[in-house]
Amino acid sequence: MTDDIETAVHYRYMEPLLATGRIPNSGEVAERLGVPVEGVRCALQSLADSHGVVLHTHVCEPWVIHPFSASPTATWVESGDRGWWATCMWCACGVATLVGGDATIHTRIGGEGEDVDIHVEKGRVRESDLWVHFALPPRNAWDCVHHFCATVLPFRSPEDVRTWCDRHGIPMGAVAPIVQVMDLGREWYARHACPDWRKWTVREAAGIFRKVGLVGDFWEIPTTEGGF
Repeated sequence: MTDDIETAVHYRYMEPLLATGRIPNSGEVAERLGVPVEGVRCALQSLADSHGVVLHTHVCEPWVIHPFSASPTATWVESGDRGWWATCMWCACGVATLVGGDATIHTRIGGEGEDVDIHVEKGRVRESDLWVHFALPPRNAWDCVHHFCATVLPFRSPEDVRTWCDRHGIPMGAVAPIVQVMDLGREWYARHACPDWRKWTVREAAGIFRKVGLVGDFWEIPTTEGGF
C-alpha cells in the first residue's frame, strides 16, 4: 500500500506538470487524490528518501521531480505554448522525450555566455555535433544532486571541455555526443509520467547505461539492491 500511494502521488504531480508546466502543491495533490495532505507529505518524504523526488530543505514540497525542476534553471524546454525548467542536459532530453513531437531546449554552452537552441524533432537532435560533459560519475550523483545536475552541460567540442574545467576548477569527467545523451534521456525517463511509475532498481539503471553505450569505469554503478 505504501508503494501504491507513493506512485499515485508521483503521478499526480507529474500529470499536471507535464500538461501545463506548473507544479501543483501538496494541498492540490491531496484534493485530487481524496486523501489528507499529511498523507501526501508522508509519501513525498518517502519518495525523497528513495531519490524519487528532491524536496525543498525548509518545506515538504518538491524542488525537483526529475526531469523537471520547480525552480528556475539555466535550461528551458519549450514545446508549443508550454515550457518547463530542466535540471540539466540529461533531464532536458528526458523532458523532450515526455513531451513527444518537437521541442526546443534553450540553454548555454558550458553554462556561460553563449546561448544555444537545441531542436529535438520526433526524438532526434538536429544539432548532432554538440557534446555533453558529465563532471561526476552518475554513481556519485546523490552526494549532491543539485551540483551534479548543474555540471551536466553542452559544449561545442571535447577540447572545449578541458579548457572549461581548468578555468572553473571542475573535474574533467566524461564527454558524450549529444545524440547519445538523447538516447539516455529517452531510455531513462520514458516512463516517468506513467501512472504505474516506479524507481529504477540499481541493476536496471546500470543496464540503461550499457544499453545506450555508456560503458567503462566512469559509468559503472555498484549493482547493490535498492533504487537509483
